[in-house]
Amino acid sequence: MKNQSYFSGNLKFLRERKAQSQEKLSTALGITRSQLSAYEKGQTRNPTLNMMMVVSEYFKISLDVLIKVDLTKVQELRIREYESRSDKDIAGKELRVIVTTVNVNNKPNIEHVPVKAKAGYLAGYGDTEYIGKLPVFTLPNLPKDRKFRSFPSEGDSMYPFPENAIVVGEYVDDWNTLTSGIPCIVVTKTEGIVFKLVSNRIKEQRTLHLASLNPIYEPYSVGVNDVCEVWKYRCYISNDMPAANLPLEDIAKTMKAIHSNVKTLMDRK
Repeated sequence: MKNQSYFSGNLKFLRERKAQSQEKLSTALGITRSQLSAYEKGQTRNPTLNMMMVVSEYFKISLDVLIKVDLTKVQELRIREYESRSDKDIAGKELRVIVTTVNVNNKPNIEHVPVKAKAGYLAGYGDTEYIGKLPVFTLPNLPKDRKFRSFPSEGDSMYPFPENAIVVGEYVDDWNTLTSGIPCIVVTKTEGIVFKLVSNRIKEQRTLHLASLNPIYEPYSVGVNDVCEVWKYRCYISNDMPAANLPLEDIAKTMKAIHSNVKTLMDRK
């Protein structure tokens, strides 16, 4: 028996519960009024995972409840409990479902997001069609029971990796497991795809603290609602030979000292 989805009915119910017009909600969700109407009427048979996650986050109702529970038959007190629980789960696992592909042996692929596809990743990371079109590969030394994806190094966003390197990350499904200074590829709604040292401040501030290995850039914090995905760094692939120079830590200290000296000189003018 096919499992029933209550997404369409719940979407309409939640909108009317907040006394919102279709025009106002469609603007908030980043879609057209006609698209919203089609979702509510069930005319869109397979809403993208990304769209359902946007609705889930907007109404503070977990994705699991949004799809599996008929909210029109639930008492108001129970709905408030769902909203309260979802607020806690935003930093956990419940709202994130990873879209993946498998090879002929039913083993997970490593999907690579090339430069040309990078711009569309924010909209497509939850879309099975988008992910299914990405090039794939495998590596022999990675655990088979975990999910990996690779991203291109381009400009300053993935410093200190060489230009055009392939950076492989391990999917983090529970951000609460992050500790302090963990090197990660972070996908955010405002910054796009960046490589940072991540520190967990979810409990105290509901944020992740991001620090760059490039001393020129100041660290900053992002709210968990702004974070789409976190991939813990595992390895990188590059055609460039590592330079036999100073250790990265020494280079960082030197760059920081130069930056400080330049700032001092500028302040004296």
